[in-house]
Amino acid sequence: MVEFLTQQAQVFLDIFAYLIPALPTTVAITITAYLLAVTLGLLVSLARLSNRRLLRWPAKTYVDVLRGVPLLVQIFFIYFGLGKVLHLGRFSAGVLAVGICYSAYLSEIFRSGIGAIEKGQHEAALSLGMTRFQVLRQVILPQAARIIVPPAANEFIASLKDSSLVSIIGLRELTRAGREYYSQFFVDFQTWLAVGVLYLILTLGLSRIVAWLEKKYRVHGYGVAR
Repeated sequence: MVEFLTQQAQVFLDIFAYLIPALPTTVAITITAYLLAVTLGLLVSLARLSNRRLLRWPAKTYVDVLRGVPLLVQIFFIYFGLGKVLHLGRFSAGVLAVGICYSAYLSEIFRSGIGAIEKGQHEAALSLGMTRFQVLRQVILPQAARIIVPPAANEFIASLKDSSLVSIIGLRELTRAGREYYSQFFVDFQTWLAVGVLYLILTLGLSRIVAWLEKKYRVHGYGVAR
């Protein structure tokens, strides 16, 4: 029994030693894609809140299409389609696919948060001589952040888990490293258990941050469900 446990412990140590070098790529994909998603999501949400149809309708179509197409399909489309035209590498294509996909979800969160602020505050700020950009930056967004931050942070955790899908195009992140180890040593259960443990460690750490943000920015009466 002791020998068996010692053997299994050594197997797990070997697996973790093989997987851990792939962790920085997983984290880099998630952070870079999420920054892209936040930027695009904010722009799309502002377009959807615009009074101009030329901005509002394309933004709505953007959100509807991206939320209606699975992320895996978007990864294939960007890597094998746009990637060939724009000469995108695996990392760039993966980041672009995850970032664009999550920008659609974040845009709805941003739109809900901004729309929750009373219009009277916007009108009052304009009456004081502030420009629309100043009103947005100094009055609306700081208040909307209290509503936006918690659900947006939860989307960050979701994007971390969904980043595993970029392994399908050969990008060596955590899931791809697990597939490589299995293909070399044919250790299935232990390999995927180790992969799951590493994802769990990452998500639990982020969950603690999200819980803190939810407590810090909680606004009773508001919520955004995906």
